[in-house]
Amino acid sequence: MPYQIKNVLAAQAELGECPLWSVDEQVLYFVDILAPALHRFDPQSGEHQVMPVEEHIGCFGLHEKGGFVAALRSGVCLLDQQGKVTQRIAPNPGEAARSRFNDGRVDRFGRFWCGSLWEPQDRNGGKLCRLDENMQLTVQAGDVMISNGVAFSPDSRWMYHTDTPNGVLYRYPMDEQGEIGPREVIRRFAQAQGGLPDGAAVDSEGFYWAAMFDGSRVVRMDPADGQIVDEIPLPVRWPTMIAFGGPDLKTLYITSSREGRTAEELAAYPQSGDLLAVRVGVAGLPEPHFRQR
Repeated sequence: MPYQIKNVLAAQAELGECPLWSVDEQVLYFVDILAPALHRFDPQSGEHQVMPVEEHIGCFGLHEKGGFVAALRSGVCLLDQQGKVTQRIAPNPGEAARSRFNDGRVDRFGRFWCGSLWEPQDRNGGKLCRLDENMQLTVQAGDVMISNGVAFSPDSRWMYHTDTPNGVLYRYPMDEQGEIGPREVIRRFAQAQGGLPDGAAVDSEGFYWAAMFDGSRVVRMDPADGQIVDEIPLPVRWPTMIAFGGPDLKTLYITSSREGRTAEELAAYPQSGDLLAVRVGVAGLPEPHFRQR
């Protein structure tokens, strides 16, 4: 039976990203990186709140004490429930003028992972960072152009990570202290063959789901070898990231982009920038909260 895609919010975001389902609130949060704001969407009531953020916001996580931990262009901060900065934790370890934070999430030990992209795209200047409970930010990996697709296996033994322009899905062994080992290539992608891997999530069976930017689809992959075992065609050409939500965590929410698109492209894909949803047959995993010592 074909998947039934619903447009649940005509957000028309410039660059919708980082959807995150709050199990406690039963709402979906997401960001618009370029029209900087944190969005809160209640699928039951349809209520949509837009909370402006003072600078580009790449990714965020729920904080165990309320509010959020977030990676802004200038660095990692704490935000209150309305998206206002309450504490600046650490500066962007790259060049903030040419490098901004992008994709990230909290792991199951309560650490916040956030990656950056190198805007000139003339070299692999992106970084992957980790914020620990002692509020220390450290660079954990580099040699990527656009850090994306951070996700963790259900047993937390593996971290997955993509580099979108270079079309690579990596995995790293990870221990309980959050230390990662050498990366391995799981799969390489060619844009002409269905898009490039953007934001992602892992389901309760351990499979890796990725939004395929410029590919009009979401794919489900075997984490061992990157083989595509299922795919969902979409009415948007530039999906950016996915999140499992709903009471049973079987609703897949998908953000999308309209950044830099021509009038002709937007006429062909008028839902670009909107929030989509589709029911799937496997549940996701609850998003953990950041733990602060």
